[in-house]
Amino acid sequence: MSVAKRNNVRVRGSGPRAMVFAHGFGCDQNMWRFVAPEFERDYRTVLFDHVGAGHSDLNAYDPARYSSLQGYADDLLQIGRELRLENAVFVGHSVSAMIGALASLQDPAMFGSLIMVGPSPRYIDDDGYKGGFSAQQIEELLSFLEENHMGWSAQMAPAIMGNPDRPELAEELTNSFCRTDPEIAKAFARVTFMSDNRADLPRISARTLVLQCSEDIIAGQQVGEYVQKQIPRSELVMLNATGHCPNLSAPDEVIAAIRAFV
Repeated sequence: MSVAKRNNVRVRGSGPRAMVFAHGFGCDQNMWRFVAPEFERDYRTVLFDHVGAGHSDLNAYDPARYSSLQGYADDLLQIGRELRLENAVFVGHSVSAMIGALASLQDPAMFGSLIMVGPSPRYIDDDGYKGGFSAQQIEELLSFLEENHMGWSAQMAPAIMGNPDRPELAEELTNSFCRTDPEIAKAFARVTFMSDNRADLPRISARTLVLQCSEDIIAGQQVGEYVQKQIPRSELVMLNATGHCPNLSAPDEVIAAIRAFV
């Protein structure tokens, strides 16, 4: 199976440097449709779907391979090698921020810059660390998803999206969650919300931009600040956008922040 087919890779633009966009949990590359085209003039833009999402090849899903974020990072590295990426810009939303971080640690030459949109290295609170959720809350969230995928999607998507005055955004995210294969969604959710990549952050050598929204119930401001402090060559930009998906709710602000950084 080709990497391009497995991950539904789409390459556009013609710039000398590549910019790779990676979507978060329950989404697909369509979530970048307002942002990625703005960079096609100056960059070769690369979009893809994680295995199990969008138009990826569901037959490629291997529970063992994707039992940790490393499996998704390995896919990203394979995409990069196939496209011969060097010194590329990686833009990762939510859990993909950590997937990109893992990939950059394995092949520092592939990504010269990382842009993390709403990242979290650990969602569960720990001694001296505020991830935003207790272990019990995460277990209850995962149990709800395992028992009722559609109900979980309908309830969680509006809370994750925020922006209650724009219900069409929550509806889009709900539909995206519902399109995801339920069994894969359950497994990916558990991998995502049980992950702990705090120890990886200080090892990142790439220039890094952390984009932080306000009123983000998934990755609050204290998490964004923690990520920025732990990554040596990083900066934090607080967006006016609210919720967890500024690539949909405030694309112009995301575009401006990326442009200012790269």
